[in-house]
Amino acid sequence: MSEITVNINGIECKAKEGEYLLNIARREGIFIPAICYQTQCSPTLACRLCIVEADEKRVYACNAKAKEGMNVITHNEELQEERESIMQVYDVNHPLQCGVCDQSGECELQNYTLYMGINQQNYAIPDTFRPIRDWGPMKYDAGLCIVCEKCVTICKDMIGDSVLKTVPRGGEPLPKDYKEKMPKDAYAMWNKLQKSIIGTVNEDNSLECQECGECIAVCPVGALVSSDFQYTSNAWELERIPASNPFSSDCSLMYYEVKRDKIYRVTNDSHYVSLSGAARFGFDFENRVDGKDEEAFEKAVEFVKNEADTIRFDSYITNEEALILQKLKEKYDLKLVNDDAIAYQKFLKAYAQTSGTSLYNATLPTIKESNFVVIVGTHLRYDAPAVGFAVNNAMTMNKGAGLYFHPVGDSVVETFSKNMTHLYNQAGSEAHVLAYLLQTFAPMSEEELPKGVQDAISNLDEKVLGLGEDFDAKLEKMLAKKDRFTLILGSDLYRHPDAENIAKIAGLIARYTQFDVMFIPSQTNTLGVSLICDLDEKVGKKVLGYNQAGDFVLSALGEGDLDMPALNQQEGTFTSINQKVVPTHAAVSYKGYTLNDFANALGLEAEYTIDYTPQLPRNKGFMMAYFDALPNMYDNGGNEIRGYDLKAKSVKADEKIETLAKPLSFKGSVIYLSNPINQFNAFTNKAHQLKSEGGLYCSADLMEKLSLQEGNEVEVKVGKKSLILKAVLDKQLTGEIPYLPTFDTAIASEELFNEGYRFQKATIRKV
Repeated sequence: MSEITVNINGIECKAKEGEYLLNIARREGIFIPAICYQTQCSPTLACRLCIVEADEKRVYACNAKAKEGMNVITHNEELQEERESIMQVYDVNHPLQCGVCDQSGECELQNYTLYMGINQQNYAIPDTFRPIRDWGPMKYDAGLCIVCEKCVTICKDMIGDSVLKTVPRGGEPLPKDYKEKMPKDAYAMWNKLQKSIIGTVNEDNSLECQECGECIAVCPVGALVSSDFQYTSNAWELERIPASNPFSSDCSLMYYEVKRDKIYRVTNDSHYVSLSGAARFGFDFENRVDGKDEEAFEKAVEFVKNEADTIRFDSYITNEEALILQKLKEKYDLKLVNDDAIAYQKFLKAYAQTSGTSLYNATLPTIKESNFVVIVGTHLRYDAPAVGFAVNNAMTMNKGAGLYFHPVGDSVVETFSKNMTHLYNQAGSEAHVLAYLLQTFAPMSEEELPKGVQDAISNLDEKVLGLGEDFDAKLEKMLAKKDRFTLILGSDLYRHPDAENIAKIAGLIARYTQFDVMFIPSQTNTLGVSLICDLDEKVGKKVLGYNQAGDFVLSALGEGDLDMPALNQQEGTFTSINQKVVPTHAAVSYKGYTLNDFANALGLEAEYTIDYTPQLPRNKGFMMAYFDALPNMYDNGGNEIRGYDLKAKSVKADEKIETLAKPLSFKGSVIYLSNPINQFNAFTNKAHQLKSEGGLYCSADLMEKLSLQEGNEVEVKVGKKSLILKAVLDKQLTGEIPYLPTFDTAIASEELFNEGYRFQKATIRKV
């Protein structure tokens, strides 16, 4: 789109041609009232408060598109009269229960009623009974609903579940004389409001979704509220503490809302960022201790000084903690073992060899701006909900198209768009999928491709890749008028037997095609740890575990030899999927020892953990920045002003790729290593709203095939190893590949998977 200039209230504003006027005004700090419009989503035209004059014609700023030289007036006497009438209509029969309403104090209906000075009521109509609905973690009070449709819009255009819709309300018809008495837009809005209410797409009014709670976040009144939060606190009593999502690599900006050292809820700036259900509902995983266990602390210090040769840890830690561990490695000549981060580290290194750059170049905003997306090697919505949101947003808002290569079925991804195609490639064929993409999209002949890729292409089996008949013709139609391409790669690839070749082919795709490329970090701070730490392959004889198994364990779960604070009790930074170093703050107190205390006792010197923030390695792209100076906000234009951007380094590139291994053979039953939506690890499972028992998660089709009912016991056997598990139905799963979770520490799922690769041949039988 070309850049244009529009005039709003005498202010010259730069914009893109076709951009909505409301978005331009918000970016420029020009206030236009609006209740129903949700940024990054399609307009609903439900409230009509955003009515303005553009070139002397009345339009709605939420869906009026900017044109060169357009002159816009946002406020005058006639517009004010219309808006006041709309607000009077919204206040008709709205329950007078602000004293107990959970939204009171941050309610948009309250705010606009006061802002517009509504102190009288000119309209009346008999009310209609509207029952309260219980939707699991959410409650819907239809009596409070103003049918702005933001919940419907966010669910469809951002989240991708599309489980909400407007349904008939059965309200009284408006008196006929109102049509003549009332301003036009106020009457039209009321007529629609009186007829509609929010319902679900399911006939039984159940809400079968991923339970992200984003509908709660966007609701301007108290109609949608967390069941757990309802009637527990007034909004103005809560302290709002900015933090970053501690469970997945989006590290989205969120706020712990706290009173008397207890977290009551998590909220977000919903116009700019959406949260997963894990981030919203899994907040109370803190490690409460009575005080400092001096005896255990001394044992831990002596263990490192006299016995330990290895520190084993995961990537659910801050950058500062990772740097502390690196310094301890250097000081005591220890091994640092992190299976997650070293696989990612190797993948990035191999990618750099062919791409010529040390980091991938796509971000979540990049995905949202795309109109053609390819996803390979990730159980998308389960592994990285925020990436799933971005992909769905690109499909719906940009009329996009996409290819989703994955052996495990997902009924929701397939509904993102009619041009979103799920290709069920054979497990183990991911390297050949990447070779196919390079051949298809690189502007070079087959002879110009690296020899290893040529060999793979000559033996490509379309059935193995899941392409099916006439796929080339389908792809050609999908690519029509597409000009923004993103390739998303995920955790299936990092420990793939042919991971190095996959990464190198990805580098060539980034270098020679139109695709921007993203590697989804598999844990919260996988990217940060992989850059900060010099990691080792194997553990030694004596292991200090940090939230991992070891001979002496430091545990934020409270299950080890010495307690440590959980991530909601710490200050520090994460390195996000957007390649930003973003801050997070402590929500609740911690009375025990921290990793920094432990490091100081071992000879390092820092008063606070965040004293390490400016010491993060600049040769790896970090900056010399102090924690308290890091910004943490979105501006009115929706730009992420958080922390700082990592700096990618140029790398000398070549095109050497070894011959690709043949696709792995998985004849018979296959199992997958994954977690259900909203469960990521033992910390999410500790949260009271998410806590559940693991099992073998199956689709309805597989349950029928194996003659299983929920709760039946099944044996999953790989070689001589086996697990007895309960069968669990995942209603959003399709196909015949079940998955085993890692969030439940009572199940040793990972022991069944060879070298961490996420697919494994297995025998499954009902016990």
